[in-house]
Order: sequence, then structure tokens, then C-alpha cells
Amino acid sequence: MHGLIRSVWCEPRSPNAPRRVWRDWVLVGVLLPVALLEGVVRPDMPSRVISVSLAVGLVPTLLWRRTQPLLMVVIAFGVSGVAQVLTGGDSPESNTMIYLLLLPYALFRWGSGREAIIGLAIILVKATFSVVADYPGPADTAAAFAVVLLVIAVGAAFRYRTRARTRELDQVKLLEREQLARDLHDTVAHHVSAMAIRAQAGLATAASRPDAATEALQVIEAEAAQALAEMRAMVHVLRRNVPADLAPGRSIADLSQLESPGQSGPSVQVEIEGDIVGLSPSVEAAIYRLAQESVTNARRHARHATRVLVRVSADDTSVRLYVSDDGDPVRPAGSPGYGITGMIERADLLGGTCAAGPNPDRGWSVTAVLPRTGVAR
Repeated sequence: MHGLIRSVWCEPRSPNAPRRVWRDWVLVGVLLPVALLEGVVRPDMPSRVISVSLAVGLVPTLLWRRTQPLLMVVIAFGVSGVAQVLTGGDSPESNTMIYLLLLPYALFRWGSGREAIIGLAIILVKATFSVVADYPGPADTAAAFAVVLLVIAVGAAFRYRTRARTRELDQVKLLEREQLARDLHDTVAHHVSAMAIRAQAGLATAASRPDAATEALQVIEAEAAQALAEMRAMVHVLRRNVPADLAPGRSIADLSQLESPGQSGPSVQVEIEGDIVGLSPSVEAAIYRLAQESVTNARRHARHATRVLVRVSADDTSVRLYVSDDGDPVRPAGSPGYGITGMIERADLLGGTCAAGPNPDRGWSVTAVLPRTGVAR
């Protein structure tokens, strides 16, 4: 138990807490007149002036509930406690003040562990004081505590669900880096093998054909320069030691395998345009992986699709991949899948871009643009 409390106490704040969005201003703009209107239409409200002033005065705490959750809880529940003392123990009965439940939610959604523990203690002290000073009965007391605890549980659930998804996304990105590192390993191995073969050929013909040795050295120089560039990319990508996969890397020529008629789902048509000779092997492998993932997603999710088009076009500086299906325009709702996340990560590591989304008429498309050299960022 001590270890659990210490772990919660040391919990950092949730990252990327939004400051204020348009919905916050709308909420504040609605609550202010509602609180005033309630004071007008409820002449029998106990301590009406204090209740309405409290409901109106605490509305701005909602604007800082994500960035300063503990401070807002201290202000709101502290002022509420002082107001109850001023009214002789009677709890303010403004129904508008239900918005204060957003503060404990934000505290457990965005605050640190120590802020959550301190804030919870303040909330419980305030609730206990209210029950002692103005006992509403066992049923109302139990319901009030249950509502507060439910709000806290919802905030904590959203917090840890977001954290779990973040860990899964990080894992997907790491796996994509590992796969890219394997492809880069194959590329470097290819260059080194070519250098060794040309060196052997140059040595074998040096005596009879001195010019052949010069040509071999020129080829070796070019291969060495390309190998060094790929090695720099590998060092940039690798964050930890990754076991090398010695299986041959994929290339654009392998895209024809995606047209296999034995696969279920829509048919796949591959089109290749432009000059693809001399592309970096890492770029070719990335184009294949991106196309493979896009076709797999189309076969899984494109409802009523009959055809998937895979088009690769290359120019002097870049290679463009376009994958589109003719399925229904609606895809499953929710956050982007991990496959798309991995595709974006792979393209970004090679200095390119990747985007996925619905077509204007029907279907879904994936577009990726990579530099021919595949220089990692």
C-alpha cells in the first residue's frame, strides 16, 4: 500500500494539457446568464445573494481547470466553504453550481499525482463539513459522495486510457523503426558486397587492363559514398540495438506481388511511372511497405470495394505513392489506426510525408512522397 501511494504521489502531470479552447468560452458564456437567471426565477432560494454571487464568481475557474487544476479546486471548494460559514451552515442551493464537478474531473485527468491527492483531501474535507453543518439525510449524503467519486473515476479512467494508447503508439513507432533499420541494413550490405566484387575484379584485371582498375575504384568510391549515407540514416533511426534480418529487402519491383489473385477482397492494380532506376534501396523498401500496408487496410476496411489502385511515379527529386480504393466513403470511427501511424513514422524518418483520408467522391486514399535519396531527418 505504501508503494502504491508513493507511486501515485510521484505521478507526473498528463502531457499536452489544452489551455483554453472555444468550448470553454462558450461554457462560461452560457453559465453566467444561467446562474443569474436562476437567481431571478427562484425567489425562495436560501441566501440568494450569496448563492448567485458564488455561482457567478466561480465560473472563471473553468478556464484554468486543465492548466492549474489544484489551484482551481482550492479556490472553488475553499470559497464554497467560506460561503457556507457566512450563511450559518446552510449550503448554497444554486443548481447551476453543478459545473463544479468539472474541477475534480480535470484534477484527476490532467493534474499530477500529488495534486490529485491534495485536491481529493480538500474536496472530502469540504464535503464532510457540508454534511456536518447541514445534514441532508443518509440517501442524499450517499448520492453526493457517489457522484463526486464517479466523476473522479471517470477523469482517472480517461487519463490512463490516453496513457495506454500513447504507449501503444510509441510501440508501433519503435517497431516501424526496427523494420526500417533492417531495410537499411540490407542496403548497406548490398553496397559493401558491390564494393568487394568490384575490388576483386579490379585486382584481377589490374595487370592487363590498368583502366579497368581505375573504373573499379570509381565504382567503389560511389558505392562507399552511398553506403556512408545509408549508415548515417541507420544511426539516426536506431534508438537501441536491433537484430539484423538478413532476408533480402523489398523493392518497387515486388509491388506486382500485391496483385496476387489468390487474395480475398478487391482486386489490386499496380502502375509504375517515371524513372525508378537508381532509387535508394531504403526508399524502395519504404514504398513497398507503405503500399503493402495500404492494400491490407483496404482489404480489411473498405466496404463494398471492388478495386484498389497502387500508383508509383518518380521524377528527378522524389517518388510519389498513391493508393486508392473505391469502397464506401465511411470508415470505422475513432482515432487513426496504428498501421497509419507506422506509415507516417516510416515516411517521416526518410524525410518524406504520408497522409491518409477519404476521397472527395468515395473510397479512401493514401499518398506518400519520399525523396529519391531517402535521407533521414
